Amino acid sequence: MKKLLGLCLLLVAFYLPVSAQYSFPFGNEIKVFKQQDSVNFPKPKGVLFVGSSSIRLWDDLEHRFAAYPVIKRGVGGSKLHEWVQYYMPYILYPYKPAKIFIYAGENDIADGIPASQVAQDFAALCQMIRKKLPKANVYFLSIKQSPSRAKYYSEVTLANQQIKQFIKGKRRTYFIDVNTPLFNSQTQQPDSAYFKSDYLHLKPNGYDRWEEVLRNYIK
Repeated sequence: MKKLLGLCLLLVAFYLPVSAQYSFPFGNEIKVFKQQDSVNFPKPKGVLFVGSSSIRLWDDLEHRFAAYPVIKRGVGGSKLHEWVQYYMPYILYPYKPAKIFIYAGENDIADGIPASQVAQDFAALCQMIRKKLPKANVYFLSIKQSPSRAKYYSEVTLANQQIKQFIKGKRRTYFIDVNTPLFNSQTQQPDSAYFKSDYLHLKPNGYDRWEEVLRNYIK
């Protein structure tokens, strides 16, 4: 009887629509990643980049760091708390990466989530990673101040400060400032020349600035 029940459950899972299997934000993108994995699964101990659209839209990320086993898993306009709630079992844990670079939190703040909650969500994310992947190095890419979201600058600054403080002194966990490299050297404010016309996402020269900073950590 137990064997029959198990077989029935297996058949239900097999025929369950994919949309039901990934019934969370950006589930279709997760489906695409899993399809890619079924064809060519990344080798363990890779360099994993996860997060929101600033990672997803970094079109030449793998090319810029071609000497390293880079895995790019940026998800839509995802929020940090969505990574905690949904994505980790699908596109983080299975790869068993040696290094994990995370860019998320900007969309949370733009959605009205306070800096303190963003910091708490990052702390929860770290605890999840440490439990499953204790030897992985974790790198938090600071939340950038995008010109189109200028009204959130103070909250972005506060979130970055709190996350940096949380990381301080923790083993295998690092805070990387990718915000101020996008500043105008004279005004010390975000330089719109690094951003696309939406003043939210980066142009190639903006990613040039990020590459300069990250190259020291990706080695």
